[in-house]
Amino acid sequence: MNTLLHILIADDETPARNRLKDLLSDFNNTQIVGEASNGKEALNLASMLTPDIVLLDIRMPEMDGIEAAQHLQKLAKPPAIIFTTAYDSYALQAFDMNAVDYLLKPIRSERLQTALQKARALLPSQLAAIVPLTPQRTHLSIHERGRVLLVPIADIIYLRAELKYITVRTAEREYLIEESLTHLEQEFSTIFIRLHRNCLVASAAILGYEKRELNFDAQGNVNTEKQWVALLKHIPDVVAVSRRQQHLIRQS
Repeated sequence: MNTLLHILIADDETPARNRLKDLLSDFNNTQIVGEASNGKEALNLASMLTPDIVLLDIRMPEMDGIEAAQHLQKLAKPPAIIFTTAYDSYALQAFDMNAVDYLLKPIRSERLQTALQKARALLPSQLAAIVPLTPQRTHLSIHERGRVLLVPIADIIYLRAELKYITVRTAEREYLIEESLTHLEQEFSTIFIRLHRNCLVASAAILGYEKRELNFDAQGNVNTEKQWVALLKHIPDVVAVSRRQQHLIRQS
């Protein structure tokens, strides 16, 4: 390893970060560019510092390492990821099977050096294979003007499919992401309900339902009939309720 490697350390425990710093100080081809105590900090620092490698703890507050890795892959220059973990053998088996590199705590110098030598960015298939090891995401990541923005799931009022994009609506503004509405529905089934085939709405954001005369239906077709819509907190938008989903009105 002759090239200088810029490394970001992400771990919520100060002793663990110090241990990695001590080990890395023995390697003359590494430079620590930053430290983070959770996944959100790691993403913010990586956006600014563009490290070559992120040493990423899996279990951290606010945002764990696997979710952070998903968001890090959306950076213009995704860093290589090496997970650090005290996970049990069952979880590590998933890492081994999918060739995802990790360091088992307590981390040893020889193992760290080997990991640095072969560090590379995660392939989408590798990341997809280990995502089930972590709970549902706490944020969606939005790639916008060269930056990655984090939108808390708790702030999202609705998710609407439009062509190949999903509109993410919060009280403040709209964002666009490229994800599957079906996958989002599966991941966040306890938070969002499907009011229409192209729209998921946060249950907590629904004020109630009423019939309105809409000029256009959800597909943009002319419609002069009154239709059930959901009234939403914090925004003037309404979401049409499809006939198939009108049983939700009776249950409310």
